[in-house]
Amino acid sequence: MMKTSALRGWFVLGVLGVAVLSLLGPARPASSGAVPRVQLGLASFYGPGFHGERTASGEIFNQWEMVAAHRTLPLGSRVRVTNLENGRQVTLRVNDRGPYGRNFRKGTIVDVSLGAARRLGFIRDGIVRVRLEVLKLGDGSAR
Repeated sequence: MMKTSALRGWFVLGVLGVAVLSLLGPARPASSGAVPRVQLGLASFYGPGFHGERTASGEIFNQWEMVAAHRTLPLGSRVRVTNLENGRQVTLRVNDRGPYGRNFRKGTIVDVSLGAARRLGFIRDGIVRVRLEVLKLGDGSAR
C-alpha cells in the first residue's frame, strides 16, 4: 500500500503534466497547407544593410520598392499591411524570407522595405503593430 505522501507526489506530478500540455495547445494536423488570410503581429523594416543584395526570390533587393519578407507565404504573394497605430496601409509583394533573430522572437510577422515603412509611418519607432491580409497567394516565383 502506498503512503499518502507518495500519492500526493504523483497527484502533483499529474497536475503539472496536464498544465504543461494545456499550455502547449492542441495538437496540430501535419501540414494542412492552409494559409491564414489575416495575421496580427509586429512589423519591422529592413533596408540599408541589405540594399543591393540578392533576396530569397533571386531578385536584387531595392529598399525603396514596395516589398516584404515573410517566413512562410509563397514568394510573389501580395499582402496588405495596415499600421494599427495610425491606420496607414500599403500593398506589398513578398520577395524574401524573414523576419529572423531578435525581432522574430518579439513577435514580428513581417519585415517590410524601408520605403514601405516610410509610407506606413514607423521609421522612427522601428517596429509597429500591424494587420497583414493576404490578397493573393504567389506561385513561389520572383514576380
